[in-house]
Order: sequence, then structure tokens, then C-alpha cells
Amino acid sequence: MAKVVRFHETGGPEVLRLEDLEVGEPGPGDVRLRIQAIGLNRAEALFRAGHYLEVAKLPARLGYEAAGIVEAVGADVSEVAVGDSVSVVPSFSLNAYGTYGEQAIVPAYALARTPPALSPIDASAVWMQYLTAYGALVDIANLGAGDVVVIPAASSSVGIAAIQITRMVGATAVAATRSGAKSDALRKAGADHVIATDHDDLAGAVMRITDGNGARVIFDPVAGPAVEALAECAARGGIIFLYGLLSMRPTPFPLMAALNKGLTVRGYTLFEIVSDLDRLARAKSFVYDGLDSGALKPVIARTFPLAEIADAHRFMEAGDQFGKIVVTVEST
Repeated sequence: MAKVVRFHETGGPEVLRLEDLEVGEPGPGDVRLRIQAIGLNRAEALFRAGHYLEVAKLPARLGYEAAGIVEAVGADVSEVAVGDSVSVVPSFSLNAYGTYGEQAIVPAYALARTPPALSPIDASAVWMQYLTAYGALVDIANLGAGDVVVIPAASSSVGIAAIQITRMVGATAVAATRSGAKSDALRKAGADHVIATDHDDLAGAVMRITDGNGARVIFDPVAGPAVEALAECAARGGIIFLYGLLSMRPTPFPLMAALNKGLTVRGYTLFEIVSDLDRLARAKSFVYDGLDSGALKPVIARTFPLAEIADAHRFMEAGDQFGKIVVTVEST
């Protein structure tokens, strides 16, 4: 038996239960992991609350990311072997798999070998944030030297990953945050400029930074009414990626700015990358190179033990963290 997190109804963090379950043996193409650390993601909170892209089949498990040790492999698995240290790449339905627990069965195709220099905590905090940022900024937008990127909600794990990737390819990172409280931390994380939107005009500040040209790329997890201000920040021919819905308010299409500037406004998730094996291979190579060079380094906001999973979700939903929230696991 293993401690596993499930929920039997959708709702707030209080619906999460730590239950004793028999995880069982992995089937063909699957692997059983002994979990060491779990990276939390806002997508999981949306799934738990009933607001995600897929509807939870109850009772449901949770978890896209984790680091652990391979305990058992199913038939037709050759990518990894028992004893390997691996991390989980988010690339599956939460109705099929979940990593919240002392043990988890996951598809072998979703595993990545953990570099020896990474701790389990850091390894659990790699793939969602870096693949999400890489896919939009590098794979799709072909970001490079001379480009400017505006990054709202920049203190999130994906926001920090976007800052690091922007710097890695020689572009300019403009971090947007609600207040000035995180400005110093964002600059330390690599942001070239920081705009506190509670008291600074976002569009005016971006135009000053870019000498009136605007930013070619905007990478936004908030959506909602603020998209109109983001469109004002954009350069002619710019692209606005909407990869989240933190606002939870209707998102207007900025028609006048889009017409005037020839903007692209598109929805995006990392599943565009992980569902294509060639693109995923290039993405993983990019991330491994960045980890090896030190250009990419996960920032951990706080850790919680597995028994405090509901508190970890409450902390995540409060939105005050800087970096990634990780849950640590001690298997019994």
C-alpha cells in the first residue's frame, strides 16, 4: 500500500485526500516510480476545481510532474530500467495518470533522465516550466538577439523560466508584476527590466524601453481584460501567447490593435510540443543544455511534505510565491 492523493468531488484544496491505495504493477509501456518530489502546477488546481481543459473522472488522481526512482517496468519498456533516477514530463491526461503520492505509475515515454547534478526537488521542477516557455518563445516565436519579450506574472515558475530562456537566447526580458515587492528578485533572476503594474503604465513603460517599437513577443498566463493593454505593448507583427487563465474573467479580442499592427493572438499549451516527438526531442535537448551550462536553474519557492498537500494547494492559489512549489515525499 502507498499514500496517494485523490479527490472524490471537485472543489477547493479541502477536497484533496491522502489515501492508502495499492498502486499495483505497471502495464505495457508503463513504469512504476518511487516518488521523491512532486512539482505543483496551476493546471492541477484547475483540474481539481473543475475548471480545466478536461473534466475529472471521479475519484481522480492528480499530478503532472515528479522526480523519483524506477521501481518496476512493464512490458515493452526499454527507455529506462529499475533503479534509474528520472523525472516526469507532463505529456498525458490527468484522467489516465497522476504523480501525487508515494508511488505512481506513469508512461515510459513521459520520463526523462535526471542529470546527476540535480536534486530530486530541482528535478521535479524542470519540465512544465521550461517546456512551456521554450515551446512558445523558441519553437514557435523563434526568439533571438534583438527581440523583446513581455512576461506578465513573471514571478511564477513559468515566468522565471521564460526570463531565463529569453536571456539564454540573447533577447531582452521585460518582467511584469503587480507590485514592486518582487522587483529585486526578478532582476536577480535575470529580468532586464521590471514593471510593477499596480503603479506603472504597462504599455507606456514597454514603449519607453523599446524606443516606441513595442515587444515582438508577449507571453501571458493571465488573460482577461488586461489583454488589451498587452496589445498596446506589442510591436507591429507581434505575437501574444495566452497560455493560462489566471484572471478567470472574459478575454476580449483586441481588434483595433490587432488590425493596426497585424498582431497574432493565440492560445498555447505545452501539449503542442510534447505531442510531437521531434519537437519534444529538440525541446529536451535545449533544456538539458541550459541546465548543464547553468543558464537554466529552477527557483524553488517553498516545499511542503505530502501530508500537507492541501496547504500546498492553498499556497499556490494565493499567488504570492516566487518560483516553483514542490511537495517532498518520504515513502514508508
